[in-house]
Amino acid sequence: MKKVHFIALGGSAMHSLAIALNQQGVEVTGSDDAIFDPSKSKLAACGLLPETLGWFPEKIHLELDAVVLGMHAKADNPELLRAQALGLNVFSYPELLCQLTASKTRVVIAGSHGKTTITAMVLHVMHALDRPVDFMVGAPVPGFSNTVHITATHDFVVLEGDEYLSSPVDRRSKFLWYQPQIALISGIAWDHINVFPTQEAYETPFKAFIESLTPGGVLVYNEEDQKVEQLALNSTHVIRKQGYAKPKSQVREGITYLETEEGGVPLEVFGDHNLSNLAGAQAVCQFMGVEPMAFYEAIASFKGAARRLEKMYHGPSSLLFKDFAHAPSKVKATTTAVKKQFPDKKLLACLELHTYSSLDPAFIDNYKNSLAAADEVLVFYDPAALKIKQRTVIPPETIINAFAHPQLTVFTEPATLHQHLLTHNYQQTVLLMMSSGNYSQLDWTLLKQAVATA
Repeated sequence: MKKVHFIALGGSAMHSLAIALNQQGVEVTGSDDAIFDPSKSKLAACGLLPETLGWFPEKIHLELDAVVLGMHAKADNPELLRAQALGLNVFSYPELLCQLTASKTRVVIAGSHGKTTITAMVLHVMHALDRPVDFMVGAPVPGFSNTVHITATHDFVVLEGDEYLSSPVDRRSKFLWYQPQIALISGIAWDHINVFPTQEAYETPFKAFIESLTPGGVLVYNEEDQKVEQLALNSTHVIRKQGYAKPKSQVREGITYLETEEGGVPLEVFGDHNLSNLAGAQAVCQFMGVEPMAFYEAIASFKGAARRLEKMYHGPSSLLFKDFAHAPSKVKATTTAVKKQFPDKKLLACLELHTYSSLDPAFIDNYKNSLAAADEVLVFYDPAALKIKQRTVIPPETIINAFAHPQLTVFTEPATLHQHLLTHNYQQTVLLMMSSGNYSQLDWTLLKQAVATA
């Protein structure tokens, strides 16, 4: 491919793929009606940021080898309609990744939770052991300049596999494009109810994902997740199956030590969910030719992917963590992990309801007791997000009753939430910020300063 155009260029995966292709010498153009940081800054640094926001059908012409369609666009997007009228090749980004990695051994990490962290762990280990691979991961990983890297030379490609839709005109789950030789499923917990209205509907693509493995391939699965184990064991597909479970560990003076045959290995990450993620990553790496002790030595320096229990500040009295948790199972796992790691400190958990599921009054009861490990809870949603997602107003009483936490305060005004966070007393406190959004443009520099003054 020599010339490629991206519709909805500013998406987290879209802009990274555009940059990766541009680095390989492909002439890349793109459009979007809104682009925010970090995508905006990264695109500008590569000379790929559109001069004007909006959709411009004149950008679509017969010299294009491909048009890549992002989920942010609509099915009636004027650029898409122009591409279809001209008979151009229109790809979703997972479909294009499938094309670009056809000759490689594909390793796909899937699951409702943990897939970004497991993918990042695998990449960290392979990088530490000087075994370069191609990849696509859902969040920045320390040591890697981009979240997508595609070459013509590397044998392996490690892909984070998402169950969400491929594009506005392709309703199949993204991970069904990849047909991996090695795959992992970390867990299944109902999410994305705007696309999967029932638990059964949500599980269906995971069943199809198992069947999509190359015959003779390997399925690594979390045997402590009942739904995952059931799907894995019930599959009659001709593949090898390898279960994994949380390894033994100890917490001493705020540091988690992984128990191995060679003794305790101190880790930068913590929590039962991250130990489970580590076990999954180790199994995957072993199938990629990495011996267990080499894995353990390399994983000791893994600090996590961006916004996955990311430590923003750690002082003698207070700490600040940022996490992408938004689904009930993720919120519960993250909150429990932080309280277990710092039992002597007060845990203040702040959760933003930002996704279609979390802003649905019919779904919100699934959050019951998900924040039980926190000493105090702040729950926030921005009415502007409700309008964008066409959701009705959720009364504070509904949220309070759903979460069933005795010390819970609901915020619906961004300025009020920001003021509360920036003036709070964080003495002997861990502040845990959980969201897939941005708390309506919260100033993280000011928040870190507020936590640090404790």
